[in-house]
Amino acid sequence: MKKPVALPLATAAMIQFACLIAAGTSSASDFMPTGRTTLQPVGHYEFCQREPSECRTSYPRNKPIKMTSDLWETLVAVNNAVNTLVQPRTDLELWGVEEYWSYPDLYGDCEDYVLEKRRLLIKAGLPASNLLITVVRRHNGEGHAVLTVSTTKGDFVLDNMETQILPWSATAYQYLKRQSKRSAAQWVSITDGRDAAVSSVSSNY
Repeated sequence: MKKPVALPLATAAMIQFACLIAAGTSSASDFMPTGRTTLQPVGHYEFCQREPSECRTSYPRNKPIKMTSDLWETLVAVNNAVNTLVQPRTDLELWGVEEYWSYPDLYGDCEDYVLEKRRLLIKAGLPASNLLITVVRRHNGEGHAVLTVSTTKGDFVLDNMETQILPWSATAYQYLKRQSKRSAAQWVSITDGRDAAVSSVSSNY
């Protein structure tokens, strides 16, 4: 049997995009079902106190950003760049505290990856209201943060623990809350009907 040929990341990403387009019209399940306003994560609240310009923005109601090949290439490039350049370190290792959200220099944890991806995508011209910090629970019960990008093809997840950009429904996480599309400092709950076993989450989130 021949050994499978590993495709370059760019080629694999465009194949994934072609499959996405071929899938046709989006359905309701492609978008996270969000609920009421909920508590802002402690780490994000403290980040907003230190960086008020990042969090004081309120957004007009807008539609998901149109999914195009250019958008997909931008998402893949930013996701790969940040995942490659930033080295994983816990906040306890970096700052001596359990939770400290910040833009990474060389090191960072999951929230820092998310903040940097969000900043670079905004710089690339994407609407901030469609770039949403999202809190999930991993299969081992630990809290984790990813970046959700709201598009006309559904909600996609940029994750430092996954090389591919996946639809939210194709990930193994339990989704808990995310930033509101109306305000950078407001958060809303997520009704993740894929897993009915909802337990409490760390107070840091």
